[in-house]
Amino acid sequence: MKIAILGYGNLGKGIECAVKQNSDCELTAVFTRRDPSTVKVMTPGVKVYSVDDILNHKDEIDVLVICGGSATDLPKQTPEYAKYFNVIDSFDTHAKIPEHFANVDDAAVKSQHTALISCGWDPGLFSLNRLYANCVLPEGKDYTFWGKGVSQGHSDAIRRIKGVKDARQYTVPVEDALKKVRACENPELTTREKHTRECFVVAEEGATKEDLARIENEIKTMPNYFADYDTTVNFITQEELDRNHKEIPHGGFVIRTGKTGWDRQYNNVIEYSLKLDSNPAFTSSVIVAYARAVYRMNQKGDFGCKTVFDVPPAMLSMMSAEEIRAHLL
Repeated sequence: MKIAILGYGNLGKGIECAVKQNSDCELTAVFTRRDPSTVKVMTPGVKVYSVDDILNHKDEIDVLVICGGSATDLPKQTPEYAKYFNVIDSFDTHAKIPEHFANVDDAAVKSQHTALISCGWDPGLFSLNRLYANCVLPEGKDYTFWGKGVSQGHSDAIRRIKGVKDARQYTVPVEDALKKVRACENPELTTREKHTRECFVVAEEGATKEDLARIENEIKTMPNYFADYDTTVNFITQEELDRNHKEIPHGGFVIRTGKTGWDRQYNNVIEYSLKLDSNPAFTSSVIVAYARAVYRMNQKGDFGCKTVFDVPPAMLSMMSAEEIRAHLL
């Protein structure tokens, strides 16, 4: 399976590492909006091209992994490149997934390509676990907690604000809310009661107090990202950010509580958790597994846009059906 990467940031580098771990995959090219001569990849022999040259390589790519940000890149890039390639992205603005799906599906169906959106761990693996738990416990409640960790999407959204040089955003679960859920108290929790958001922002050189106030206000009022949360904004230097916030850890919990039984009611808790040293490295590993499914579905003539809900688990694996049954069932 020949994989190409569009965008060589944290996620793009993670895809390159994940491809190395999958023996049925080969990295064929990296495409960038930067000057290709300034981008150095780790895989020997792989060339870096300008994104303007991407259509010249259509026949060399089985799946194009689009590594842009959800705020402004992916809503444009994924529908556009689905016209020419099988594609996969990690679009994570939950409220806009239906709109994004429709746009990508229209392009992929018309061009007879297969696309998969919103792939990663949330949306992605967490989405699957929410679905499984709902099917098993039809009478129950869902809870999802993220963090503590760096959200790449939220950090990217902050960096798009005028006057911001760099930023990291940490999502932090409210511990009291988590305890109540695990105790089967079934609390009704608002968005604000489940998480807080902590931002560390480097402003452009020469920023005034008025600039900082504007940046802070734009962060705290940003729809779909910060407006519904208690958000703290800390302005720090680039040196502080590089020293104290270099890594990108993350994780979280998907929990469903529910009742079973007849005369006697039994409490049940289904919990799935992740603890990740590197958010982009893990997200990339999920994406490469699903890229395999995208390629296989396309070969079978299954065109259009997909999500993780549409992929049979066996399509993710390098193992044969016989090996899966023998070793994992």
